[in-house]
Amino acid sequence: MSVPNQDQIKEQLRQDKKLTPLIDRLELPILTSDGDVYAALTRSIVSQQLSVKAAATIYGRFLDLFDNRYPDKISVLNYSIDDLRAVGLSRQKASYIQNVATFFQEHEKNSPTDWSTMSDEAIIDYLIQIKGVGKWTVEMILMFTLNRLDVLPLDDLAIRTRIVKLYKVQETGRQLKPILTKIAEPWRPYRSIACRYLWLFVDNNK
Repeated sequence: MSVPNQDQIKEQLRQDKKLTPLIDRLELPILTSDGDVYAALTRSIVSQQLSVKAAATIYGRFLDLFDNRYPDKISVLNYSIDDLRAVGLSRQKASYIQNVATFFQEHEKNSPTDWSTMSDEAIIDYLIQIKGVGKWTVEMILMFTLNRLDVLPLDDLAIRTRIVKLYKVQETGRQLKPILTKIAEPWRPYRSIACRYLWLFVDNNK
């Protein structure tokens, strides 16, 4: 299966005339990822509900606990919750990080998952077994760690708000998500890319 180039993706997304001005105006940053799902989950938990600056500071202190600044699973589990809290983590986040380490130690040690063989839905179902890891977190992993092109994270407030505003959506409550899903249908198979444009547009218009 060939990997689409940026021109192909833009051509598809420009079929939605509401997106065209964003595509013409905004330049998406190039994504780089080592595909390390375990490390990405750990960083995501550290970063939750923090400013970018605060998250970077605490994550840096967290990495300083480990040789080569990598939070290997055994080392994470050898630290006490209080040890992890000492770098600025809440008790809950420290517990969740150890939950991730335990899960990967138990499920990935002898037979690491080949993520490329799994659908987005299967990966979500697999990882939300971990207490402290929700659907939105896994969707971010899919988009930014595994570079999946067709993720639609409707649990993301910024995405919902931007679509509602851009498409003048009137529906609310339970009616909202089905409408937003329908609006995003023409973006397939590049809904991740469309959402990145929407995020960038939000960031530039606060």
